[in-house]
Amino acid sequence: MSSTNRFVFALPTVVASALALSACGSADAQKEKPTPVVGVMVARAEPVELTTELSGRTEASEIAEVRPQVAGLVTARLFQEGSFVRAGQPLYQIDSRLYAASQAQASASLAAAQATVEANRLKAERFALLAQQGGVSKQEAADARAAYNQSRAAVGQARAALSSAQVNLGFTRVTSPISGRIGISMVTKGALVTNAQATPMAKVQRLDPMYVNIKQSGADFIALRRAIESGKLVAGAAPVTVILPDGSTYPVAGKLNPADIDVDPETGTITVRAVVPNPRGDLLPGLFVRARVGQGTVPNGILVPQAAVSRDPRGRASVLVANAKDELEKRDVVADNPVGQNWLVTSGLKPGDRVVVEGLINAREGQKVKVVPAGSKSKPEGAAGSGASGGN
Repeated sequence: MSSTNRFVFALPTVVASALALSACGSADAQKEKPTPVVGVMVARAEPVELTTELSGRTEASEIAEVRPQVAGLVTARLFQEGSFVRAGQPLYQIDSRLYAASQAQASASLAAAQATVEANRLKAERFALLAQQGGVSKQEAADARAAYNQSRAAVGQARAALSSAQVNLGFTRVTSPISGRIGISMVTKGALVTNAQATPMAKVQRLDPMYVNIKQSGADFIALRRAIESGKLVAGAAPVTVILPDGSTYPVAGKLNPADIDVDPETGTITVRAVVPNPRGDLLPGLFVRARVGQGTVPNGILVPQAAVSRDPRGRASVLVANAKDELEKRDVVADNPVGQNWLVTSGLKPGDRVVVEGLINAREGQKVKVVPAGSKSKPEGAAGSGASGGN
């Protein structure tokens, strides 16, 4: 028999032997494949505070425009621009000579009126006595009494004119209406100001506390109110955290004031105001910020790490749960609200369920697994983050 024929006869035997060895090796590998290890967390119900981030703008809690109340030339500016001023502190001096003269004239008029009233008083008393004795007529006595009363009224008028002159003289020294930070002066020494001018001389703003005016959608506000009324949320006085434009968090929390009662017809939003302490003046008026506002508390919420929740292409959420037989079950859940690094699950889970949070790479629905507590020493293969996206 030729060597070629021997090779042809031997080939089927070699192939059969190889297939037998391959099948044996595959069966051994399948038998030796270890049971996947998954880390689980036990779902538990707890009060969960919901927050939302909204855009807002800072505003001074008090704003006062300094305006002149008398006309005249500015003779001096008595403050440093950008400094802190106190209520009643002098800011400007207006030429006071004309108003001082008016005060002196009013004072002299008051003295003359007081002198006249004294003379008329004595005349009225004398005529009254003479009228009883028949020395003068009753009409003359009545006229003297009327002249006395008129002179008394003239004294009152003169006293009021003097007070007005004194007030106008005081207005020549322009003072700060409130305590706060004063801005740039709009007038200089030598400028003519009037009590009817449209431009203020300067502006003083109180920066501590600071207001943060937050815009919230009217629809969201109504939905939040309904959730509170239905008992799904419990309203509370949650603090307001301000996030600065650079992404950093302002260190002092604020408090929420009641919302405005009107909806802006152009934007459909409601203005919500937060009061934020600003002792160092870090917050400036007109600054765009974001505010993390508490929306209420879910009394019995279940938090699940975001990486343990998978979503299908339509956005429906699900998790893997280890049942009593240590087999994996897929649970469809409602997880619409993020809370930190977790999702708030409002439907699909109950307290005591063992949710797979580690080892999701090798975890499949219906699979038998070895269950260990999440974060234990028996570390499962694959972290939870490996299965955070896509379906199960």
